[in-house]
Amino acid sequence: MDQTAPDLDTIEALAHEAVEGLPPAWQGPARSVVLVVEEFPSEALLAEMEIADPYELTGLYEGIPLTEKSVMDQPMGPDLIRLFRRPILDEWVDRGNVTLRELVTHVMVHELAHHFGWSDDDIAAIDPWWE
Repeated sequence: MDQTAPDLDTIEALAHEAVEGLPPAWQGPARSVVLVVEEFPSEALLAEMEIADPYELTGLYEGIPLTEKSVMDQPMGPDLIRLFRRPILDEWVDRGNVTLRELVTHVMVHELAHHFGWSDDDIAAIDPWWE
């Protein structure tokens, strides 16, 4: 039995699967968001967000939600979602009642919700596990 923890590539593959599982109208726009999977959030990011425990942040959307974008805005770079492997794995183990795929999908949908400007009801329609 393999006892190796899922690596960055595994988390990334699961996140891409989550995008492919979205309703068709959302898949293309979701693919335009850059995905970065890292071990942990940086110290600078944690300080900026005033988060003391790096295990508290499983994902982060960086960009301007589509509902707030204007054609007058100067592009500041691509919209970006960061997923943090170790906090995701820690939550997965702590929960013990969801698969890693379910948890990564949940985090990815939550971050995409920031990008799309979705309400909690919108999220629940796509991710039935939404709390």
